[in-house]
Amino acid sequence: MNVFITGAGRGIGLGFVVHYLSHGHTVYACYRNDSDELAALAEKHNDLNIVQWDVTLPATEHFLQSLPAQIDIVINNAGIYGPRKDGQSLKKITAEAMHEVFDIDSVAPLRVVQTLHSRLRSPGGIIANISSKMGSSSDNSSGGTYAYRAAKAALIIISKSMAVDLAPEGITVITLHPGWVRTDMVDFTGLIDVSDSVEGMASVIENIEEYTPGDLVAYDGKVIPY
Repeated sequence: MNVFITGAGRGIGLGFVVHYLSHGHTVYACYRNDSDELAALAEKHNDLNIVQWDVTLPATEHFLQSLPAQIDIVINNAGIYGPRKDGQSLKKITAEAMHEVFDIDSVAPLRVVQTLHSRLRSPGGIIANISSKMGSSSDNSSGGTYAYRAAKAALIIISKSMAVDLAPEGITVITLHPGWVRTDMVDFTGLIDVSDSVEGMASVIENIEEYTPGDLVAYDGKVIPY
């Protein structure tokens, strides 16, 4: 299979790259800034293609020419948290911060799918959008974190609309919650390792027919109300 992954230069995205390479798939690892880890992997794996694209911007023709005619799985993983500490509190959150987080966490995944739509295997293609349980209003009991919560909630709804719109083409869409993962986004204070999160989410993708398209599913396979 051809697997396209955004935000592939580090953390969960890099974990997905390693996972799919280890299972014999061809990976197109999309990154914004140079990644030594990706470069090192590319020297060892002929099936790894590293492609640069800032997903907040339209794709260039050069970028599109570097992709295969058919893509089996798209994993929209690129994202940011936004301001740290109390920078996303009711008193301190700014419109500028909201716009930046929305652009990367919500709008960019939509742009990726619009750009790659014609290359997605139909029928049989899969889109996995990496959101978060923090985007679930049902789970929100602590408030705050305005930009990140709202952007991830928006991605859940965008993903659901994609699932409805692409169903007639045989393309299945799922939304994933990776868990609280030890990455630099949370200063490595998470509860699970990248490999555990990725293995779990990849299992959900592999067994996607067990879920309703557009579901928000955690790495452990549990469906999360939103």
